[in-house]
Amino acid sequence: MGCPSQPGRPVPPRRHCTPPGPRVTGINGYPSQPSVRAGETVRLHIATSAPHFNIDFYRWGSKPRHAGRVGWLGCDAAPGRYDRDWHWPAYDFRVPRDWPSGVYVAVLSTDPVSGTPLMDTREARMLLVVTPPAPSGRKVLYKIPIFTYHAYNTAGGGSLYSASHVTLRRPGGGVGGPVKGLPDPYDATSPRQTFAHWDAPFISGMEGSGIEVDYCTDLDIDEGRFLNDGYRLLVSAGHDEYWSTGARRNVTAFRDGGGNIANFGANTCWWRVKVAPTGISGLECDKFPPGAPEGTDPDGSYGCPDHWWESEPENTLLGVSYRNGGGHWDGPRASLGFTVADADHWVFSGTGLKTGDTFGRDGALIGYECDGAAYQIDKDGRPRPTGQDGTPKDFEILGLAQLPADWHFAAREPTDSPRAATLGLRASSASGGAVFTAATTDWARLLATDPHVATITRNVLTRLV
Repeated sequence: MGCPSQPGRPVPPRRHCTPPGPRVTGINGYPSQPSVRAGETVRLHIATSAPHFNIDFYRWGSKPRHAGRVGWLGCDAAPGRYDRDWHWPAYDFRVPRDWPSGVYVAVLSTDPVSGTPLMDTREARMLLVVTPPAPSGRKVLYKIPIFTYHAYNTAGGGSLYSASHVTLRRPGGGVGGPVKGLPDPYDATSPRQTFAHWDAPFISGMEGSGIEVDYCTDLDIDEGRFLNDGYRLLVSAGHDEYWSTGARRNVTAFRDGGGNIANFGANTCWWRVKVAPTGISGLECDKFPPGAPEGTDPDGSYGCPDHWWESEPENTLLGVSYRNGGGHWDGPRASLGFTVADADHWVFSGTGLKTGDTFGRDGALIGYECDGAAYQIDKDGRPRPTGQDGTPKDFEILGLAQLPADWHFAAREPTDSPRAATLGLRASSASGGAVFTAATTDWARLLATDPHVATITRNVLTRLV
């Protein structure tokens, strides 16, 4: 049922489809897979009641750039369920080989589009990550958290917050679908659990500063692609909460082989997901302890099958965990920033900060979720990791922000350590590459407005490359 095409050349579907049931008004769609190599073909699934439609592709960099257009005859279809492939009409699109690796927003339209449309809406948008066709020689690889996008995607009436299984083959997953979660009082322009909210501003700042980057998804990492292609640094930002066993294993091997990691986010690697046996079609996550009554909060519970920290603490890879931080999900929160623990560290070069100074407070940098490490204060007044939560003893705590009592705190092992967002770094050594963590989801939100955040980001990216 595929429809081979070239951009700008309309080709009708190979079969007429008039499915029974309610019809989709307007237009929406989803890719059959979240990423594709430049030069290869990806199947796009589109439903519309219009007789024809166009797709305009925009690559997201320092700003959106139009990359191409394709048009086809329209075909209607009924919405599906959150846990089953929607099987919408399929159109095959060959990605031009000269498209640079990047995040591409596909804008679906039934009328001519004038000017640059909004990149983020809850319908008529698809996210597609174009990966390089061969090793590119670039040193930075940015991971798009498709698993987390779909965990919060409620298209079809469910998400991983109401069910244990969701399909990736439905609208949404970064853009183009409804999203679970409360509004962000600090940035109401997009929902939190979307590409536009955290990844897009970070990518804009990163590429705008001249950093050359290739892109992939966590599904690519899970399946063992790209990390062995000569990259020095793996970057993640914002909210990269759901990790598969394969992704965790492959990222750990990358670090152990000398690769560096920069995590400009938080609540990272909190839940384990299993990629369904049918490959890219779905995710599974078992959150609740056996026999848990309805209404149980899995974050506050013990014995959750897919809590990473209860079986293999994420601290061992990243140095921090959400269970030693916390979240403030609804409404304005106390304005917190990081208090600098060691201003002589290269991370703070050029910031003008001194030990004991606080940065990011005016912009409420800490939140909406943040990660921490169990720590104690040494005889010199410096915070040091205790190691009891899995944080390596050589992890350097560079900044702390103790959290107020009105935050949401997850279950954790007994410890005397305060709950605190923990900015830190494990330096490169014979046992592996360096790992930096910003320990707050909102780091990207302040990248364009806070000079300290911008300088630290630039220091980390340039040093770890």
